[in-house]
Amino acid sequence: QVQLVESGGGLVQAGGSLRLSCVASGSIFSIDPMAWYRQAPGNERELVASITSGGSTNYADSVKGRFTISSDNAKNTVYLQMNSLKPEDTAVYYCSAVIRLLTGRFTVRSWGQGTQVTVSS
Repeated sequence: QVQLVESGGGLVQAGGSLRLSCVASGSIFSIDPMAWYRQAPGNERELVASITSGGSTNYADSVKGRFTISSDNAKNTVYLQMNSLKPEDTAVYYCSAVIRLLTGRFTVRSWGQGTQVTVSS
């Protein structure tokens, strides 16, 4: 009933920037929170950043000061602005959201398909 679609990944040089976007669609009543995860080959999926509907944010230590998560609640969209990118940031980035459905007000955890971010040295 719900779909998350990510975009904005690509290849960038170290020190460069990218902005990821994720749009949620479907029978949505509300979304809280939204988050970005990443997974590099051979590694576990890790939380990068999260944001609540009230604007409270959390970041992994490895991205603090470089990444910024934001959201547009009216558009059911979450963004991840990534600056000062490092080769270590190379991974598949996934958005995720806790979504309360219009149907019966049920709550589900939804994941996007992932978008590749590659940072060259």
